[in-house]
Amino acid sequence: MQNLLKLKLSAFMFLQYFIWGSWYVSMGTYMSTTLKFGGQEIGAAYGAFAIGAMIAPFFVGLIADRYFASEKLLAFLGLLGGAIMFIIPSLTTFGTFYPMLIVYCATFVPTLALGNSLSLHHLTEPKKDFPLIKTLSAVGWIAGGVTLSLVLKGEKSSVQFYLAGVASIILGLFSLTLPHTPPKKTGSDVKLGEILGLDALSLLKKRSFAIFIGCMFLICIPLYFYFVNMNLYVTELGWEYTAAKMSLAQVSDVIFLVLLPVMLRYLGYKKTICIGILAWVARYFLLAASANSIGWSTGMVLTAILLHGVCYDFLFIAGQLYVDDESNDRNRGAAQGFIAFILWGVGNFVGSTLAGHSQSLFTLSKPLGTVAHDWHGIWIYPAWGAVGVLLVFLIFFRDPKKKSTSIFKNRHR
Repeated sequence: MQNLLKLKLSAFMFLQYFIWGSWYVSMGTYMSTTLKFGGQEIGAAYGAFAIGAMIAPFFVGLIADRYFASEKLLAFLGLLGGAIMFIIPSLTTFGTFYPMLIVYCATFVPTLALGNSLSLHHLTEPKKDFPLIKTLSAVGWIAGGVTLSLVLKGEKSSVQFYLAGVASIILGLFSLTLPHTPPKKTGSDVKLGEILGLDALSLLKKRSFAIFIGCMFLICIPLYFYFVNMNLYVTELGWEYTAAKMSLAQVSDVIFLVLLPVMLRYLGYKKTICIGILAWVARYFLLAASANSIGWSTGMVLTAILLHGVCYDFLFIAGQLYVDDESNDRNRGAAQGFIAFILWGVGNFVGSTLAGHSQSLFTLSKPLGTVAHDWHGIWIYPAWGAVGVLLVFLIFFRDPKKKSTSIFKNRHR
């Protein structure tokens, strides 16, 4: 039964990230080249995901935990998200496109938390099996990008939304095959603080934890410059099949996710997370240098893409494990909700908004061939911003004492 369950959960993770990977990377290019939207509008559109992340805790806490079985709610959200994705291609003004994108993100983001929660609830050895199941997320993201790019050639086309819509409907129907997961808090009151993860604020009394939260928020500001601008950058460089090539990032994601437990065991949280932040520093300096390096440009950009596994896993996955290790049974759920709110909500919104403003600010008055932006200017500021975060983290953060850093080791509290 567990083998069948793991197979179903792996397929679910694949479909979930196939949807995400089929539109999120290339949306900025579609908005810029097809809809002719400006940088501020593109940044705001990527911030729609952040708004969805801020809405999700209310949705899950007030509805999922009290009234509906998780698998049924996942089915409903998948089908509704698919229907919305079929509407989006017909919206060609920002005043209609942006609100509908927010509505879509409000249906998709809750599936991330619900899918993880359902998986952890039913797996008998979650610390061992969940990371391996989660690798199918990266595979799904790769498949979404490759399908859009190599099969449909749709980075500049609205076909990306139709692809995501079809996959979303398949996800919704497939969710009905997942094990029954009844609501956890039927008939009980849910406090606002519990929904937002505010019960975890007591952890901020620990100096290192407060430094960690502050640095995670600050690193999100330069981080989202990559997600908002990267596909448009390589498109202006003349790359073809951009979504497929950018999916190489998820190949490195799988590799470094497997290496993460070893790094944490031997290096601890501080050194591992520092390596993650340092990877962001290197990524942005490479991108800034590539803008003015004709002969070395492609190699630098590919290296920046392949750094993704270190950038993401050693920073965010390690960070989520640090939060889990610092919390206890009473506030663990609240702590994870709080860090998700910071990373995917507030941090995402601020970072995406500033990235859009930067793209607008560095738009060239006269394009140089296919290049319409001063890309060195766009990339150099997040590079130095990441350097600042790295220095603060190095100086002030301290590793937790007498805490296990292995995701495979049971905790006894």
